[in-house]
Amino acid sequence: MAAEPVRQGARARELIGAAGTGGSVTLIAAGTQARVLDAGGPDAAARLAAALDTLQPAGTGSDIAGALTLAEAALQGRPAPRVVVLTDGSMSHPSSRSHPPPRLRALRQAETQAAVSALGVERERLHFLGLPDGRAPCAGAAMEEAAARVAELARLYQAGAILTTWEHDPHADHVAAYAIGRSAARVAGTRLVSYPVWGWALPQRRRLPVGAVAGARLDIARHLPAKRRAIAAHASQHPGVIADDPNGFHLPASLLSAVDRPFEVFLFER
Repeated sequence: MAAEPVRQGARARELIGAAGTGGSVTLIAAGTQARVLDAGGPDAAARLAAALDTLQPAGTGSDIAGALTLAEAALQGRPAPRVVVLTDGSMSHPSSRSHPPPRLRALRQAETQAAVSALGVERERLHFLGLPDGRAPCAGAAMEEAAARVAELARLYQAGAILTTWEHDPHADHVAAYAIGRSAARVAGTRLVSYPVWGWALPQRRRLPVGAVAGARLDIARHLPAKRRAIAAHASQHPGVIADDPNGFHLPASLLSAVDRPFEVFLFER
């Protein structure tokens, strides 16, 4: 019963050893949830082999579709992403005199630039649409106009996928972002992938109008420090920066704890 996993492991080691100069190998585990184990070139051969040693036969089915999606992304040369920020973030502290909307809007842009830099993305790859905070359109002509702008960027930069917030995130702008992303993906003819944010704060027994869900869990353990720095860069969403609006928005500790983990979850449209 163990012969097949052993044989496949040997084949994987051959491929790792065969990676020439400039080559790269991506290890993807197609267990119950597909995930990327590691990736690297010839100089990472020992680390990749060690990653193989951590695999054990699951015997509970394989997420082949998710693994193939991850493999396709790896084969596309890992193009640097573009980040599109839909809303201007100007209404998180509506009663603040020290940070009226124009100043808060500028602060939020600067924080976003610092956050993407922490993730290794050049600031030139950041785009601001400037939609009104808390009032992003989720339907109608305004939504379609925003989607057309996102689709134009997707076509211009040959995006292989558009990633957006989950349709059931309990946040109006996140619901709108999903609607805009879905429409943009259809216009641009590209894949739509979503991810939960506030969805992690939903009660576990909350019933949602969804059927079967397809997705993948991506191992980001090596990138968790960068993710933490990116979250910290949004300083005005943490206590202490804007002190004159007691009812202003702050990221709750429960949400920060929920997203501080070594993996990300991505959901695919069926």
